[in-house]
This record gives sequence, structure tokens and C-alpha cells, in this order.
Amino acid sequence: MTKDYIWWKDATIYQIWPASYKDSNNDGVGDIPGIISKLDYIKSLGADIIWLSPMYDSPQDDMGYDISNYNTIYPKYGTMEDMDNLISGCHKREIKLILDLVVNHTSSEHDWFKESKSSRDNSKRDWYVWKPARYDSEGKRHPPNNWKSFFSESAWEYDETTDEYYLHLFAKSQPDLNWENETTRNAIYEYALDFWFKKGIDGFRIDTAGLYSKDQSFADAPIVSPGEELQFCGNSVNNGPRIHEFHKEMFEKVTSKYDVMTVGEVGHCSREDTLKYVSAKEREMSMVFLFDLVSLGYSSTDRYQYDGFSLKDLKDAIVKQCNFIFGTDAWSTMFIENHDQARAVTRFGNTKTLDNTFKSAKLIALMQATLTGTLFIYQGQEIGMTNLPRSWDISEYKDIESNNAYQDLLKTHNISDPENDSRVKRFMDTLALVSRDHARSPVQWTADKHGGFSGTKPWMRVNDNYKEINVESQVGDPNSVFSFYQKCLVLRRQYKDLFVYGDISVLDYENPQLFSYVKQSGTSKAYVVLNFSGEPAKFESSVPGTLRLLNTNVDDFKDDSLSPWEGRVYLVEQL
Repeated sequence: MTKDYIWWKDATIYQIWPASYKDSNNDGVGDIPGIISKLDYIKSLGADIIWLSPMYDSPQDDMGYDISNYNTIYPKYGTMEDMDNLISGCHKREIKLILDLVVNHTSSEHDWFKESKSSRDNSKRDWYVWKPARYDSEGKRHPPNNWKSFFSESAWEYDETTDEYYLHLFAKSQPDLNWENETTRNAIYEYALDFWFKKGIDGFRIDTAGLYSKDQSFADAPIVSPGEELQFCGNSVNNGPRIHEFHKEMFEKVTSKYDVMTVGEVGHCSREDTLKYVSAKEREMSMVFLFDLVSLGYSSTDRYQYDGFSLKDLKDAIVKQCNFIFGTDAWSTMFIENHDQARAVTRFGNTKTLDNTFKSAKLIALMQATLTGTLFIYQGQEIGMTNLPRSWDISEYKDIESNNAYQDLLKTHNISDPENDSRVKRFMDTLALVSRDHARSPVQWTADKHGGFSGTKPWMRVNDNYKEINVESQVGDPNSVFSFYQKCLVLRRQYKDLFVYGDISVLDYENPQLFSYVKQSGTSKAYVVLNFSGEPAKFESSVPGTLRLLNTNVDDFKDDSLSPWEGRVYLVEQL
């Protein structure tokens, strides 16, 4: 492919979840000064950009994705002065900073919505989506359609004051903005984007970027859950009729005026539809997240219906993500963790022992660092943080999605004794594997109480393994997961033509143990072989040329076999 070297293509982006990163004032909640105190640590890892999840003022019903004011800071996270200091502190270290752009919805506490719901003739009434009720033959009131929100409840909430329903694709405290209204869109551009660009930020991760345009017929969703009143709404609201018009307008009116990047959370759609968002000639976004890898094993309509996956499924997902951009003028991403995903080492590696945890965390690092696209790393991933223990009960889970799904299960099946119900046990088994909470537990900085995150009880319990897995024990240790990530990022930068931009060819596709592939750019080649199993695997290179070892996650290895969870990266030198 033709290489167009742009700063955000070659970059490694490090995501921070502010509530759980570092608490500077011992109130149990992470904050912006805590982040500032760790900027040198982030720099030493090798990150080029920080993606900061929502730090705006918010009631925190959905951890800041319910914004009540785009231009003020959530008080527990700090002040606008702290935010200014973070921007300057990043730039001083030659780290760029991007924020979350959450504009499909606001909080119900936002002044815009308070005005909108105050009366039907308020000037901001149509800044949100309001619809009258439907009534059945018996006169019983029902929501305008059968849409089930992404958080397991009706996507409509009745408002007695004006006798209408408002749309909320997520929580009822997150009413959807009406993007059909040009005045609303211009206010979004002014307050949510331009305000922050003028402060010097370097871009946005665009939340739910495919949902802004709703088909104005608001027809019922197809029946995918027979016998249930509410049906999955995703296929009815994603990639709506005007979505590209809106993104082009956002780019032309605001984003194009700055040297910034945007990365869209578009969700599942065809390659053809996804390219419409990120083809350079379309002038909408810089890149998108593709969810094939992180969604392995999930039902397409319910993440808590989990069936697992094979290594071939993982290979398929990787190839699809790497090959997405080839033959196009588009760009993409490579990520395996974020705030909405469980911990990669638990999902894709092995955490039965500490040795296996560290070894498979390094294996995942090897894989990610050699794959095509802009690399994203999530806080704690660089030290091998794992999922929360299965022994924890539902009271330890804080995420609104997890808790709503649990309550929905009890209600749907009329479960009165959850502790002894097999369906609840299966749900908790799945929750322990895929819940968003696993990514949101506090970062484990030290072996001290609360993992060194805070001097007081944190807002969310620290993972029980903080004494064994923490930053302090790994920084400076050449054999640690952290040091291995540093090495991987150095090599990724050194051989960026191969790893960031190169083509991928998978070898031995049907092998149930090994994931091996060649990355190629021009005449340069790298050979990557990864043992994704708990058993030794035979190793015999089928790649012509002399192999020079660049990186491996073991100290000693055998020429003819790979130990469990062992990986190697070779440079192929031509004969």
C-alpha cells in the first residue's frame, strides 16, 4: 500500500478511564491531577497520544457518558484549570490529547433537556426526540415503538408533564439529541467540539458515531426475541439515512479547521458501509474501531449470551481488521481492550497462574504490536491486569449495563431465589468473562492497600490480585509485562513499514494451536508465530529466508517447538 505518514497513523494511543486511574486527593475517585502525576510514566511506556474518557460534568449514571455540561469538569475529577494543566502537561512531553465526543445524547440533567421537557412549545422542544404514546384497543398506553434500549429497557421514557415519550437508546437519563434539527447540530459543534479545539486538544474519539441519524418513520424493530414486547433496536438505528451528511457537516464546519484526529465508534456494519465513514475522500473521520476481535463469542444482540470462539475465529477477525484498509484510502485501528471490553489476558490468554498471566499478556502484546493500523492500549493492559474474580457477587459490579441485564434476567424469569438459580449462575459466569466492569476497576499502582490507587476506599473495589500485579513491581524489571510492552512499542516504531502499514498473510490457517503470519512491506518481511494454547506446539518455519529473532516472550526456547503461550517475531532476511 502507499504509505501516507501522518502522526495519528504511526501513533500508539493510551486510553485513560479517569475515575479509575489515580486518586490524588484521597476521596476514592480518580482525578485529573492524578493523571498529570503519571504523565512521565505514560511517556516512558512509549505512548504518543492519550485518549481521556469523559471528564465533563455529569450525574455519572453511565460513568460520564451522560453529560450535563460540555464546558465544565465533573467536580470529583477536578477543575477547568486542572484540565488546562493536563493539556499543557501532555504537550510539554510531546504527548497529544484526545477527548471523548458524546453527542448522540446528553444527560437528562443538561439544561438543554430541562428546557425541552418543560413544555411542548419550548424553543428547545425539538432538540430531543419526542413522540406521542401508542394506545391499544383497551386504551392502555404503550411506548411509540417496540425498541429495546442498549441497556435492557424500553428505549422510550414517558414524561407526565407533556404527556409524550422521549427517546433514549441507552439509559433513561440519557435522552437522544435530535440531529434532524440544524440549530441543535450547530450548538453541538460550538459547545462540544470547537470549545475544546480552541483549548488545544488534538482530537476526539467519537462515541456511538453511527447512531445520530434515525429513520424518521420510527417503525417497530424486527422480531428477534419472540414472545417479548421489546426488541433489539440496533439494526433500526445504526447507520441511519442522514448519518454521513451529519459527519461531513461536522468535519467541514469544525474538524477540518484544525490539525486533529477523530476515531469513530461506529459499531458493526459491512466493510462497504464502514469505508463511507473513513475513506479520506469522504472527509468524515480519520479512522474507526472495528469490533470483530473484541466481540468474539458474543451474540450479535446480547453480549451476555456468550458462546465462546475458536482460534480460527480469532484469525478471521484479525485478518478482517488488518485487511480492512487495503486497496482504499482509509485507515483503521488495532485494539483489544477499552472501557467497554473485558481484560484481554483473561479473554484471549490464560490467567490460571501468575506465570501464565504474565506470559500470555506478553503474547497479546507481541500480536497487537505487529498488526496493521493505529495501536490502542487501555490503562492497566500494559501490566497484565486481569478480569475481576468470579467469586465476586453482583453487588461489586457498578456498570449500569451489567446491573440492568441482571435485573432483566430476574424479572423475565420471575426468579425469587437468585443465589440458587442455575440461570443466574450461568449469567454470573458470563459476567465474570465479559462485563465492562473488568476494565473499570482501579489501576493497580503498588502492593499497598487499595493497590496504591487511593488512600481511602475506592469508588469500586480494586482487583484482589493487586499485590501480585502492579506498576511498582514491574517498572524497571526487564522481565515484566510493562518492560515487554516498552520493547514492543520500540520495535513497532522501528519497523513501522512492516507492522503499522504492512500486509498480513496468515500461515497454517487451520492450526488449532498456532497463529502464525507474515507481515510484508515491499521486499521487507517479518514472521510472527504465536502459540495460543496451554500445550507445547511443533515449530517449523515455512518462510523462505534466514530468520533473525526480533522479539520473544521467553528467555530460552527450543528451535523445533514453542512452549505454551510462547510467541516470537522474526525479521526475514533474504537468501
